Formats: sequence, structure tokens, C-alpha cells
Amino acid sequence: MNKRTYGYVRVSTRDQNEDRQLMAMEPLRIDRIFLDKQSGKDFARPAYRQMLRATRPGDLIIVKSIDRLGRNYEEIIAQWKRITREKGADIRVLDMPLLDTRARDGNDLTRTFISDLVLQILSYVAQTERENIRQRQAEGIAAAQRRGVKFGRPPKPVPDNFYELRGLWQRGELSSRQAARLLQIHHSTFLRWVNGKNNGA
Repeated sequence: MNKRTYGYVRVSTRDQNEDRQLMAMEPLRIDRIFLDKQSGKDFARPAYRQMLRATRPGDLIIVKSIDRLGRNYEEIIAQWKRITREKGADIRVLDMPLLDTRARDGNDLTRTFISDLVLQILSYVAQTERENIRQRQAEGIAAAQRRGVKFGRPPKPVPDNFYELRGLWQRGELSSRQAARLLQIHHSTFLRWVNGKNNGA
């Protein structure tokens, strides 16, 4: 059976530009490239799963950098072992020559040890950066809220006939659900307005 070489490319939904990764793989003899446009927080990605199903012993998987493979420390380690040990395939990370499981000399044990050690360090760095980004985002949101910046959709404006219908409801001449239908709003929205939320009452 012929050994095949696969390229794996991933961009998050916030960064749709995969050109840099594809250009890095252009000079290489790659049989097929798998592309996911999804977060690297886990490995529940359709193209990645499809690549794993296609991978056979002796195949080679190439990624531009370790964070393109994923950003979760424990899962990167688990997937690395799954590919190299369970699948019997090799991995090559272009930005880090030490992360290349293909044997180039007779000392496979030393090479495997160095590769696993570097992998654990870089995987830790990838997850730490992901957590730092999340923390910076939370801090930015908190700072904006202190400045009075509002997030989410603005409250639905209260129509002029609400107060008339509220009076009918208070006198028992109209049910809350009937009033909500006449206002073309959800029943819970009418009750929220009645309780003085979003209507300035």
C-alpha cells in the first residue's frame, strides 16, 4: 500500500484566512489537504475526523504549527499519541523541525523522547495563550461595562397602547395572554413590562 501525505489546515471563525498555511504546504508533495474553519478548543471537527479515518500506517500528516492542530493541552497530547501510536502514522510540524516523528537516523528512541518533550511544552504554551486570550476578552468586557457600554440587543420598545391594555388586564377585563397577542409580543415580555422592566414604569 502506498504511503500518503496529508496536510491539515485550520483557521478559527474569527480568522478566515488560511492562505499562509496553504502557501507553506505548496512546495511539499501533499496528496490531500484537509481544512477546518473551526475553533481549536477541541477535536470535534469534520475535516480532522475525516483525515483520521483516511490515515493508514506509514502515512504522514503535516501541519504549519502546533496551534493549528489544536489549543487544548491534554487533547493535543492525546491526538498526537493516537496518530503516531494507534494509527502508526507520522506527524511533521513545519514551524518546529524537532516535531517530526519520521526517523532520520538510527537513534529513534532519542528522537521520540525529544519530540514528545517539545510537543508537551508547545501544547502547554498553546493552551496558555488560549486562556490568556479568553482572560483578556473578559477583562475588556468588564472594563467596557464599567464605562457604561451595553452588550446584547437593545430592549424592545413599549408600544403606546401597552398602558391601555395593562389597565384592562389590571381590571380583569383582559388576560395577560390576550394582551400579549394584541401587542404581538411574547407572554413573558408582557409580564416583564407589567412589572416595570424595560418600560420605565
